[in-house]
Amino acid sequence: MTKTKWAIDTAHSSVDFSIRHMMIANVKGSFHEFSSTVEADVTDLTTATIDFTVQLSSIDTRNKDRDGHLLSADFFDVEKFPTLNFRSTEITKVDEGEYNVTGELSLHGFSKSETFTVTFEGQGKDPWGNEKVGFSAQGTLNRADYGLTWNSALETGGVLVGDKVKVNLQIEASKAE
Repeated sequence: MTKTKWAIDTAHSSVDFSIRHMMIANVKGSFHEFSSTVEADVTDLTTATIDFTVQLSSIDTRNKDRDGHLLSADFFDVEKFPTLNFRSTEITKVDEGEYNVTGELSLHGFSKSETFTVTFEGQGKDPWGNEKVGFSAQGTLNRADYGLTWNSALETGGVLVGDKVKVNLQIEASKAE
């Protein structure tokens, strides 16, 4: 099969994350503005090209004060670094419908190779005859690798914010015109 261009359906997709808070709980959040350019044969992603961009100003942790702090120079510094970008460099098949997608992730002025586990969730037509595909992706980033090192020591030991950020994407895409 040949490669097809796919357009992300942001109304049916999500970019979510979680991070440890006070070493006892997880705080979850989402980014609401993101875009992607994907060219792929969905039956074999090993030849796909994926470019993914997240607008960091669209962060939502369900707390305006925390979101404001995350947008500040202490963390993302969105005035200087408004986006997170990912571009695939290698895709390997792990199992039927499961892949390791490695690429260059750029955030906060730093770039690093990261690998995400991507699962092909299925393909079908919506009620209007549009071809759709679904994918899920998971990975873990170390925020310190991207210069995001702000923290605060706790009186009881440990730190306020963990280093590992768990990322979870649910993606639905339509065949691009």
